[in-house]
Amino acid sequence: MDDLTDRPLAGITLRLLSGILFTAMMVCVKATSTVSPLGQTVFFRSAFALLPIVVFLAWRREFPAGLATRRPAGHLLRSGLGAAAMFASFAAVALLPVAEATLLAQLTPILMALGGVILLGERFTPYRAGALLLALAGVAVLVLPRLGAGGAPVMGYALGVLAALLSAGALLTVRRISRTETAGAIAFYFILVSALAGLATLPLGWAALTGPELGLLVLSGLFGGAAHICMTLALRYAEASRLAPFEYLALIWPVLADLAIFGLPPSSGFLLALPLVLAGAGLAALEGRGLRRPARQ
Repeated sequence: MDDLTDRPLAGITLRLLSGILFTAMMVCVKATSTVSPLGQTVFFRSAFALLPIVVFLAWRREFPAGLATRRPAGHLLRSGLGAAAMFASFAAVALLPVAEATLLAQLTPILMALGGVILLGERFTPYRAGALLLALAGVAVLVLPRLGAGGAPVMGYALGVLAALLSAGALLTVRRISRTETAGAIAFYFILVSALAGLATLPLGWAALTGPELGLLVLSGLFGGAAHICMTLALRYAEASRLAPFEYLALIWPVLADLAIFGLPPSSGFLLALPLVLAGAGLAALEGRGLRRPARQ
C-alpha cells in the first residue's frame, strides 16, 4: 500500500498552496486580458505549464515512459474539452472579478454528477437533485441582478458556466480513461493540446507585449503547472474527503486578490450565491464519495 493517507497535514498544506497558485494564475490572466488576445494567453499559460509538469514527471520517473498510452482517442477528447474550457474560463475572467469566475468553476462537480446520469447511466439520486437545485439557485442569485444591465458581465457569466460544463465533460472523460492511463499522461497531453490550440490562433494576430506583460503570461503558465502538481501531491498524501473543506476555503484567495489588486469588493450577488453554490458542490462531493466506496471493497 502506498502513502496515500500517511501525510494528511502535507496534503492539506499542498491543497491550500494549490489554491493560492491557481488564484495567482488567474490574476496574471486577468491583468493581461486587455492586451493579450485569448489564444496568445492560452498558449503561454499552457506552454510554460509544461516545464514544471515535465520536471515533476521526471522526478517521479514517469517521463517519458509514463506518457505511453493505449487510449489516444480518449486523450484527444479529454484534451479538446479541457482546452475549450480553458478558452472559456479565460474569456470569463477577463469580463468578471476573479472571485466570481472562480465561483462559477465550482459548478463543475455538480455538472459532472448530472453528466454521469445523462452519459453514463448513473442514478439520479436525491444528492444530485439537491446539488442541481442549489447550483441553479446560486447562479440565479448571481446573474439575475445583472440581467437588466446586460453587456460584459452577462457574457462573462455565460462563459463561466460554459467553462464549467466543458470541464465537467473533460473530467467525465478522465474517469473513463484513468483505468488504463496515468495521471501524468493525462495532464501532459491536456497541456500539450491546449498549447497547440493557443498556437493555432497565431495567424489571427498576437500582440507585441512589453517585458512585464510577457512576464505575467510566463508566470501564468508556471503558476498553473505548479498548482496542478500541488493538487496531485495533495491527493497522494490525503484522502479527497479530508481535503474537501479546503476546496471551498480556496475561494478566499480570489476575493482577497480582487480587493488588493483590482480594487473590486465582492458584490451582494456573489455573497448570496456563495453558500448556495458551495452547498451544491458539497452535495455533489458526498455523492461522489458514495459512488467510489464500492470500488474500494
